[in-house]
Amino acid sequence: MPPEEQTRLLIVTGAAAADIAELPPLVQALIQSASQILVVAPALPGRLQWLASDVDRVRQEADERLDAVMAHVGQLARGAAQGQVGDDTPLSAFADAVRKFRPDHILIALRASDHSAWQEHQLLDRVREAFHIPLTLFEIDRHGHVPAPGSGVDG
Repeated sequence: MPPEEQTRLLIVTGAAAADIAELPPLVQALIQSASQILVVAPALPGRLQWLASDVDRVRQEADERLDAVMAHVGQLARGAAQGQVGDDTPLSAFADAVRKFRPDHILIALRASDHSAWQEHQLLDRVREAFHIPLTLFEIDRHGHVPAPGSGVDG
């Protein structure tokens, strides 16, 4: 692939789809067209867990989420993919990944409002302001389902 066609895609995931078929076509196309992919699954502790630095369980959950997303990426990706559990502060997880990976595009899988938490509050605005990198986002509910087309994807 010529250098001008290479795309480094950063995927930051707060939830994992139940099945690859749940992923919107735009999301699948982004993954398929990327030459390099980094998947980051931030640990997402509750406020009290975060304040008490009690993050063992949420790190395990992040690792499981990472495994699920890496399996989906592995089925779709044509380029190299790697993954890591990220910081327990989502914006720090983004900053670490952007600094090290230098993505051309960011794909964000957010927990839907039925199970989102304090970490998502104004997260997208802060990511846009901090990094000025094109981003695409979609939501995944607590059962791993993505809302109907047009209701959960933002480019």
